[in-house]
Amino acid sequence: MAYLRLGDILINSGAITEQQLQHALEVQKTTHERLGSVLVNEGIIDEQRLIETLEMQLGIDFVDLSKVRIPIELAQLVPRSIAKRHGIVPVKLVDDELTIAMSDPLNFVALEEVKAATRKRIMPMIATPTAVSKSISTLYGNEGAARAIEEMKYDTAVRDQSSVTPKPEEVSEDVQSAPTVRLVNSIIERASIERASDIHLEPRSSEMVVRMRIDGSLRTVLTVPSDLKRAVISRLKMMGGMDISESRLPQDGRANVFVKGHSIDLRLSTLPTMYGEKVVIRLLDKSSQLLDARAIGLSGENLSRYNKLLQNAHGMILIVGPTGSGKSSTMYTMIRSLNSDAVNLVTLEDPVEYDIDGVNQVQINEKTGMTFAEGLKSILRQDPDIIAVGEIRDSETAEIAVRAAITGHLVLSTVHTSDAVSALDRLIDIGVEPYLLADALNGVISQRLVKRICPHCKEKYEPTPEEKHRLGCDDLKNIYFYRGKGCSHCYHTGYYGRTAVFEILLMDNKFKKAVSEGRHKAELMECVTKGTFSSLADASRRLVLDGVTTAEEVLNVLNTTVE
Repeated sequence: MAYLRLGDILINSGAITEQQLQHALEVQKTTHERLGSVLVNEGIIDEQRLIETLEMQLGIDFVDLSKVRIPIELAQLVPRSIAKRHGIVPVKLVDDELTIAMSDPLNFVALEEVKAATRKRIMPMIATPTAVSKSISTLYGNEGAARAIEEMKYDTAVRDQSSVTPKPEEVSEDVQSAPTVRLVNSIIERASIERASDIHLEPRSSEMVVRMRIDGSLRTVLTVPSDLKRAVISRLKMMGGMDISESRLPQDGRANVFVKGHSIDLRLSTLPTMYGEKVVIRLLDKSSQLLDARAIGLSGENLSRYNKLLQNAHGMILIVGPTGSGKSSTMYTMIRSLNSDAVNLVTLEDPVEYDIDGVNQVQINEKTGMTFAEGLKSILRQDPDIIAVGEIRDSETAEIAVRAAITGHLVLSTVHTSDAVSALDRLIDIGVEPYLLADALNGVISQRLVKRICPHCKEKYEPTPEEKHRLGCDDLKNIYFYRGKGCSHCYHTGYYGRTAVFEILLMDNKFKKAVSEGRHKAELMECVTKGTFSSLADASRRLVLDGVTTAEEVLNVLNTTVE
């Protein structure tokens, strides 16, 4: 293949102009990235157009790596160092011909280096940089996991041939052996790379299945032979500071690991099942503590209402929604905004998820009597300005929190209810007097998490009359909805990442009066003032029209027709 330059190819094909190329080359001098990446990052050409141009001009085919199953054995053929250095990944080997995927098919140095290392004929294919990077991590991570599993099998076979029963200290050494540690580390590293929020290790009759929750959905990524699951679980329990000899009772633990320069907190939980202990690991990336109100999804009128709530020096702010709706992220965002040297901010949490410098964080431990109610009583003797209560679960905690809000403290807390107004019914049901609640409450934030449309395969379309009706858009003309076609970036789901959708209720005098009179939800909704409230349905509809998420996702999350 004659030596060609990417810039010349793109100019000759009419994809970019000479001026655009010169601009990209100037940027490249600063960023030191490949020219293709600079052109895409600068918005001069999109990734799809770049790939199509190279396909046509070079006669090299495109490969969608998300649809290809790469044999683990190929990781042993192409060294990981070469794959990472040049951004290439082996795809298949047929006889003496090795097919590789690369984002830059003009990187002839990479082609020659792979050829020299493998002693094979090389057939290049084009893939997106994101897909190549993800495939490298997956292939070499799986290869490391597979090698660790084989070594663990060998160690187990050798031990089984011995008639001597291992001593406790030998068992402890076994779970800390190199193969077990490498396997556990590879699972955690892959979860971090895949943006997983949780890892589920689930024992079955013949194996242990490893699943990861990515963008809210679980996906199976690995299976571990049944005879090795005990060593893996014991390793995780040791990392979390749990008792490895106790397998009949649930346990909780925590650990901290570093993955690619990121400090990640792990929250581990074990649960005895019929086939052994199930372990769930929640991953908390400490860099996510840098989130602000806009980053969690607040904008427009809701952002103004949110900021108005935080300006209160006393009173109560509730965050409500079902499990997994992002309440903790919102509370931590509020805590970081309110935290300063001028205030004494104390939290009661179960568990403490993030360590925040300057905040006095208290871990709930019901076994020792440190409940939310008892902890709250003690905090009130510590001269607090702001109190964050992880969750209001009972009447005693609710009453203490409400009285603290009335007596000059700012109280933040969460309640499990479906919407903002239902939170008031919930607190009244568990024993809070309506007149006290009306006096204490500043506002309620209700939220859900919805999946974002993948930006790489996003397309607009004209909605059907049924879709418009279900979303409450019957009266809107000439509108478009958006969806993801599915691509290698999003595993062909059409979604990439999640954002929160909010409804924020501010307590004005009219509404406070209705609450103090003990009116129920239907009556309270009639007292809501438009300027102080917009519903989840309104916010969800806006996200669909703005192309942030799909109508299908909104209707699925809210589980109803949006009206």
